[in-house]
Amino acid sequence: MLPYVYQVTKYDPADRDEHGHYTGAEPATSDHGPVEAAYLQAVAALAEETGIDQLAIREPQIGGFVHFGLEPPVDGYGLADLFPAGLAGFHDGALVPIAVGLELVRAMLRDNGAWCRLEAEGAFAVHVGWDQYLYVGSSQPCEAALARTRSLELFPERLDASPYDFAPDDPQHVQRPADADFWARLHWAVSAHRATFLEETYAANASRWHRLTRDNIEAVRSQLAPRAQLEVWPDLLTDVDAALASLPDEGLVEIVWEDEDGRIPSTVVDETQFGAVTSQLASACAVGVVSLYTDERHPLFTAVLPDSDGVLRARWQTEPTPSDRDWAFLKTLRRGQVVTGTVTTIAGFGVTFVDIGGFTAMINIPELSWRPINHPSDVVSVGQEITAEVLDVDMIRERVPLSLRAVQEDPWPQVAQRIGQVVTGPVTKIVPFGVFVRIEDREDGFEGLVHTSELDESPGDVVEVGDALTVKIIDVDLARRRIALSQTQARTTRHEGDRHS
Repeated sequence: MLPYVYQVTKYDPADRDEHGHYTGAEPATSDHGPVEAAYLQAVAALAEETGIDQLAIREPQIGGFVHFGLEPPVDGYGLADLFPAGLAGFHDGALVPIAVGLELVRAMLRDNGAWCRLEAEGAFAVHVGWDQYLYVGSSQPCEAALARTRSLELFPERLDASPYDFAPDDPQHVQRPADADFWARLHWAVSAHRATFLEETYAANASRWHRLTRDNIEAVRSQLAPRAQLEVWPDLLTDVDAALASLPDEGLVEIVWEDEDGRIPSTVVDETQFGAVTSQLASACAVGVVSLYTDERHPLFTAVLPDSDGVLRARWQTEPTPSDRDWAFLKTLRRGQVVTGTVTTIAGFGVTFVDIGGFTAMINIPELSWRPINHPSDVVSVGQEITAEVLDVDMIRERVPLSLRAVQEDPWPQVAQRIGQVVTGPVTKIVPFGVFVRIEDREDGFEGLVHTSELDESPGDVVEVGDALTVKIIDVDLARRRIALSQTQARTTRHEGDRHS
């Protein structure tokens, strides 16, 4: 916050009643003449004394469907010839010389339809308010400039802060940046046919639409206005007649269409203009209707472009989608982190889904237990609270695999200490290259393989599932989690024991 903030007006404080209401003759619109010129000279004097020669445009806006200004709107919103690139040059963070900044102040004083904050971070700010109130902040007291302002028959008054200082809609909201993870997710969404369009909003009420393919994402990215808000949409453009039939009975909507040349224009209209717009869409290849009401807009995910150094300085806040909320949660996770959650579903294909604070993570069967299991329900049940370790955080597919066994003691080192023991256990499975035998007296006991070469007889002829087999543990491969058994060595070991006894 700047230490010196002044309200600069043409309204004489002496012309106010006991309630503070202005009773003088000055109109609440610009005179387009000497008073307007005085305002601009005052801003120029304050900027010069502060040592500022350029300003940054912040939070640019252009007139919406409804114009609330006291003066009639003008074509171009008062920005004509100020930006060589057209309206796209009127973007957040754009640096303009003081002369252009003064022209923007003029357009705002005239209610031409464009509005923004003009700031030099930590040094200077200009905010134009309703009814010809001007708020100028500076890092310097600017006594000479204030004297100049008074000589212009304007009235500067010291304030604690400008009423137009930026305040976020939700101070707790963490805005998703269009960083490497965002673009990787966009590539994945387009490749998976989940996304088709990108809406680029470069100033409030000013946006452009781009059709996305796997081959043009980077080209579209290179054309985006700096600090733009981005919304990713599924395929909006459908059968023209069906899209037009979806128009509401009343209310504002944005109609988006694709023309024969592949261009994607859009316009905001209400029910009074539906007929006129419909007639313009006769040659459209496809048409989509998008609500302007926040609770009826459903993009897939959103972001805001950071600056070239990767820092997100734009102060826009998009309405978070479920994907955006998942992203914000995933940013708090890290590999190896231990989390608690509640089992919500056990899928037929064996994956267990766990709610870990509003996000659904998953546990594959091998990560449920160190011991062999037939089904996840052998270990967990729906509604059970569990503690697990995060194996990975996939920001692209928004997936988090967990491991339940990672927070349990690994029993395999104890199994390795049993090498050389002779045990008797049931045959659990017969395969072409041998038989499996359970070496622990429990349902989820570990099993080892008796290779054909380690059997006394052919397994198909002699051994059946359920038969008890005496075997020797001859190897435990900790890396591959495999146990090697031998029936022949077990018999040899027993014979040797009998000879020594």
